[in-house]
Amino acid sequence: MTGKTTKGLRVIAIANQKGGVGKTTTAINLGTALAAAGERVLIVDLDPQGNASTGLGIAANERFTTTYDVMTARSTLLRAAIPTQVPGLMIVPANSDLIGIESELMNDPTKPFRLRDAIGALVGQQRANPETAFTYILIDCPPSLNLLTLNAMVAAHAVLVPVQCEFFALEGISQLKDNIEQIKATLNPGLEIQGVVLTMHDQRTALSREVAQNVRAYFGAKVYDTMIPRNTRVAEAPSHGKPILLYDVNSAGSQAYMRLAAEIIERERQYKAA
Repeated sequence: MTGKTTKGLRVIAIANQKGGVGKTTTAINLGTALAAAGERVLIVDLDPQGNASTGLGIAANERFTTTYDVMTARSTLLRAAIPTQVPGLMIVPANSDLIGIESELMNDPTKPFRLRDAIGALVGQQRANPETAFTYILIDCPPSLNLLTLNAMVAAHAVLVPVQCEFFALEGISQLKDNIEQIKATLNPGLEIQGVVLTMHDQRTALSREVAQNVRAYFGAKVYDTMIPRNTRVAEAPSHGKPILLYDVNSAGSQAYMRLAAEIIERERQYKAA
């Protein structure tokens, strides 16, 4: 399942091996904004820390079936998906069981394809009810280039890269691009960089403005016009188990994620028309 082959569904891996850049925050709030715009969204929490699950209000004792069960073929994505507080948004939660996945699948030749195959099965299941089918799957990747991230990129149509407007913003980005190109050449010929989103931007500082300029110079048109501002309300929301659109819909961060969702939908419209 690569490129345009999955009609009606777009699978996006949210990845950057550098930690603290806003991957999980972007997964939660972009998923919520897309759902608010009328899309049906599934977030796949592929990080053993399970922060996307926590940020959407899924307590640890409510994660009966997780991405670990999906990756080990003990469950399907559809069985593991649970509703969130946001209409149109579901999540497959994660927990620390994922830490052991690398050793468990060590000698399994199918290990890079576990998530791709699970998504393929989901597409087959949803053909019976196209009106309730997901239109977006967002995969929240861990902050490393390990088997979990590899599975995400093999399963995805595209990668969305959050880049923090701080020192060393581009650190490791060339390695990430190299890995995407390698996976494209060997395991997923349709993989591409969906776009780059600048996060934690503070327009008052010269540093943020300079980093934004450098990232735009490096990635060109791949960088979204929308920048996610450094915003206290966005930082507070996960501790309340809510996306920013539910926690404070009028905040600058909430409005930014709505604009980002609109940009992504428009890019997808142009992509499908090409």
